[in-house]
Amino acid sequence: MTEQNKRPYQKSRNNNGKKPYYGKNFDPRKSGAPRGNTSEGVNVRVGQNFPLTIKRLGINGEGIGYFKRKIVFVPGALPDEVAVVKVTEVEPKYIAAKVLKIREKSPDRVKPLDEFADSVGGFELEHMNYPAQLRFKKDVLVQSLEKFQPKGWSNYDIRDTIGMDHPYEYRNKAQFPVRKIGDKLSVGMYKRGSHDLVDLPVVHTQTPDTMKVMRTVRELLDKLSVSIYNEDKNRGTVKTIVARVSQTTSEVQLTFITNTDGFPGDTALIEAINQTLPEVTGIFQNYNPGRTSLVWGEETLKLWGKDYIEEKVLGKTFQLSPRAFMQLNHTQMSVVYNQALAALDLTHADKLVDAYAGVGTIGLSLADKAGEVRGMEIIPEAVDDANQNATLNHISNAHYEVGTAEKLFPKWQSEGWIADALVVDPPRTGLDTALRREILRTQPEKFVYISCNASTLARDLVDLSKAYKVDYIQSIDMFPQTARWEGVVKLTKRQK
Repeated sequence: MTEQNKRPYQKSRNNNGKKPYYGKNFDPRKSGAPRGNTSEGVNVRVGQNFPLTIKRLGINGEGIGYFKRKIVFVPGALPDEVAVVKVTEVEPKYIAAKVLKIREKSPDRVKPLDEFADSVGGFELEHMNYPAQLRFKKDVLVQSLEKFQPKGWSNYDIRDTIGMDHPYEYRNKAQFPVRKIGDKLSVGMYKRGSHDLVDLPVVHTQTPDTMKVMRTVRELLDKLSVSIYNEDKNRGTVKTIVARVSQTTSEVQLTFITNTDGFPGDTALIEAINQTLPEVTGIFQNYNPGRTSLVWGEETLKLWGKDYIEEKVLGKTFQLSPRAFMQLNHTQMSVVYNQALAALDLTHADKLVDAYAGVGTIGLSLADKAGEVRGMEIIPEAVDDANQNATLNHISNAHYEVGTAEKLFPKWQSEGWIADALVVDPPRTGLDTALRREILRTQPEKFVYISCNASTLARDLVDLSKAYKVDYIQSIDMFPQTARWEGVVKLTKRQK
């Protein structure tokens, strides 16, 4: 880590003398909309065109400009660009628009590898060069901290984002809906803000192995005339295909998410997959009926093959069932866990709590350095997997239980088991309110917060700062070409 990276944020905002990616006149401390009434007195209509200068990027990667002092969100636009935009939505507090033509291009603009990047979700930054993406992800954090302003935030040590040498082909799991569009069977992703499916034979953020399986399975479904789900009629069988590849063994786990509990034609399909895709070692059906925003249902049935695929993380082996959570970017996952290990600075006397544990990847990866690890997770199958993974790796000082951290924390304490260290890795919603209260009550000496949402992290730090100070925040680019943020926060208990 260089001295530049160690400095507090406000002392390094010139990015080593380089032009800030967020625009010539942008001050992150004043990144909100202009003060005053910006929602009235602006006469604009859907379909209207006008030129717009882009001032900065929003937290979702969209360009932001102002039309008569009213904020305008423009996906695909970059800071310092002048674009002709077309209004797509008018709301009291904002305008949404799309780019028609770019009159003045940013030097950070590049041609996306994926031609569909501007029409589907998950490619919000593919038109931006990679160094600029990394600067953006540092600033996403700054914007969130400025909004919530936890104690001492302006002096936080916010370190430069750790990126990837090759920021493509990193997603080891593909989860694509399937639809029949006319006579064509399409497997891909939905257009942004719609349920119109875009067929995607190639996706450059996915590993080649997952995309090979997707293309082949699509051909087999079509050839064998397997029933495909029709959302309009709420009929048919196959809704979604999920392919997950092990970066350790190259084995692929394949799951069909279906509208029906039966699976007509599955025998012939399995036989065809066996013949054409020898890398597929397990095939499953997940039952999720009807129109729903949830991709996965509760019931999963093995149709053929192995119960698990195996993945290695920091020298530990983990068995993954179809619904087991593991980060999609194997390379950066190891970076995150190494950062967490360094921040915790564990000793063999430390009792570590692994909250939001999943299948135990974090806690078991750290178990060699701790005296004892206890973890919790609300999904029983994940807890079973975590304990099985402990056994698989001959780890005898780790144990996982079903339940929430806010309930098990005080239970363990009442039994005389007091945590010295805590690592949390919550979903995008952040820490549960009750867990924040419990952390403030118990106050473990060592505390690391792994976050995948800068906004909920900043919100949580407002509470946590009552008992802890932030030593530093290390951003890590877990999802290149997207606006998604990930970071590791080291917190130290305040001296009374």
